[in-house]
Amino acid sequence: MRLIQFENPNGERRVGVVAGERIEVVAQARSTRELALAAIRNGHGLAEEVQARGCEPGPLYRELLAERRVLPPLDHDDPAHCLVSGTGLTHLGSAATRDRMHQTALQEDKLTDSMRMFRWGLDGGRPLPGNIGTQPEWFYKGDGSIVVRPGADFPAPDFAEDFGEEPELTGLYVIGDDGKPYRLGFALGNEFSDHVVERKNYLYLAHSKLRYCAFGPELRLGELPRHLAGTSRIRRNGEVLWEREFLSGEDNMCHSLENLEYHHFKYAQFLRPGDVHVHFFGTATLSFADGIKTQPGDRFEIALDAFGEPLCNGIEVRAPVIAAGGVCAL
Repeated sequence: MRLIQFENPNGERRVGVVAGERIEVVAQARSTRELALAAIRNGHGLAEEVQARGCEPGPLYRELLAERRVLPPLDHDDPAHCLVSGTGLTHLGSAATRDRMHQTALQEDKLTDSMRMFRWGLDGGRPLPGNIGTQPEWFYKGDGSIVVRPGADFPAPDFAEDFGEEPELTGLYVIGDDGKPYRLGFALGNEFSDHVVERKNYLYLAHSKLRYCAFGPELRLGELPRHLAGTSRIRRNGEVLWEREFLSGEDNMCHSLENLEYHHFKYAQFLRPGDVHVHFFGTATLSFADGIKTQPGDRFEIALDAFGEPLCNGIEVRAPVIAAGGVCAL
């Protein structure tokens, strides 16, 4: 089952099941989060909660997408209660991509920190079930206010030095009343980042990640297939500028999902009941590593058949929100 959130012509929020050309609207459901919390309280899965409520025929899916009425498939009424985070160096080949980006020659006696952390993941990132493995690289992107809906442009700050896509899968979670994390499922994601800033020094990784992002349009319920192959492409003036296959799923990763989830949710501050978590699982495919420099007006397209419609977004540059010396003293 795949779910979306969308707005009806009156601007009211609805949850829908992707069922062919038309969306099936879930009865008495205003948000995926509310559905998930109800499912937890009722002691069954999200799909069972949808089936218990029933559905009715809804709008054409393509029309919702064209009119940009599709919302991210999971959010929170208060964006401050949605944490967006991610892990890097999690996929086979991701360290090579990172090191090419940093333009650093690799030697056995002088490994970069990226390659060293990647090898830690190879050695200990896939422990036996129930065991604790090597912790991955982890980063904070922001709260729910930095998420744009499918189809929308990424607002890039005027000080940005790069507008780089990162085609990834995201895990979508809700914290139950019992303080435990519950995974609803997975969605396509574009973990938009500034790779020029990151390339200067790996300690700038934190700065490079503080950008807008997108995920969806669909939430895929259930377990993640072990092997997934999708396509990441960039269009300029309607023509394909760059295109490459990207791989995901545990067969293409050096960390297990269980290990990545444990090392995120082991922190007590991430277990606040009712909160939403969106976690990017990483990628080994970047147009930046192939020398592509994107610009405002370009369109990103991340497609993977198992996740339904592709995730598409553009780029726009925003005016600065604060000038140097703009902090006020009280």
